[in-house]
Amino acid sequence: MDCSKIKVNMGSMKAVIYDKKTNPKLTLRDVEKPTPNDDQVLVKIHASSINALDYRSMKMGSIPKRKIFGGDISGVVEAVGRSISQFKIGDQIMGDLSDSGLGGFAEYVLVPENKLVLKPENVSFQTAAAFPVASTTALNALRNKGDIQKNQNVLIVGSAGGVGTFAVQLAKNFGAHITAVCSTENMEQSLKLGANKCIDYTKEDIFTTTERYDLILAVNGNYSLLSYKRILNKKGIYVMVGGSMKQILKSILFSRFLSIGAKKMRFLSMKANQEDLQFIRDFIAQDKIKATIEKEYPLCQVSEAMEHASKGHSKGKIVINVIE
Repeated sequence: MDCSKIKVNMGSMKAVIYDKKTNPKLTLRDVEKPTPNDDQVLVKIHASSINALDYRSMKMGSIPKRKIFGGDISGVVEAVGRSISQFKIGDQIMGDLSDSGLGGFAEYVLVPENKLVLKPENVSFQTAAAFPVASTTALNALRNKGDIQKNQNVLIVGSAGGVGTFAVQLAKNFGAHITAVCSTENMEQSLKLGANKCIDYTKEDIFTTTERYDLILAVNGNYSLLSYKRILNKKGIYVMVGGSMKQILKSILFSRFLSIGAKKMRFLSMKANQEDLQFIRDFIAQDKIKATIEKEYPLCQVSEAMEHASKGHSKGKIVINVIE
């Protein structure tokens, strides 16, 4: 699509709208620019990024109320409601819209202030937009669900994508010994991010190893829950954050039953949390964690970007440039 052909009228904005009647279903249109209520922040979006929640929600028919996907944003505060105390006009922010209606694939969005933090000065808007959903998912999986401890033996299955690349770095910061599972072409990347060892799943069966793990983080891979349980240490914890829909449903249904005993099988159901996002923001500012960006697309090519991301082979994050 030629972005230059989209013209926006006064009081309107560009947004990528879902319409099941069109082909592609995601098209760039001219829609009404929102106005904040007393408890809302209006953000002029500079960049967004794609997460599994976007393309999986679209596939399942779970469409946002305003029909605009996009859970990650970075940008500048354009206006604030009367009750807003944390931010002012002109602040550069990053935010997680994953449980507040989405809306990141547009020029403007209304956001509750507790879904935002100030953008670190040491990164661009594009880089900042890569963090919110994927990095806080990795943080919650490792720290909250996985109870990660220093010197633990941690297996990260699916270390090359958005959540996986952040999980490797966070686990390294927590002092763990990391084994990353990925394809041949992504092994070097995982090692550079902090993995101590890589297993190429295209050449090696990870379940034939004699190695046992204190924590297993499953981001990708359609493996059986019983196979994961067998390679856990006696009091090990397995945390599922992604994979095929079939695998996710199995984890939700059977994890409690399989957690009878010392080994625990858990599934992460994420909710956006400002405290977690601030934790990540501080790590970014201290150069403790970096975003791996595979490719950037303009706003008018969100449909192509979603198609690319949905194939599940991205090396890190795919960023959408709203302002180029």
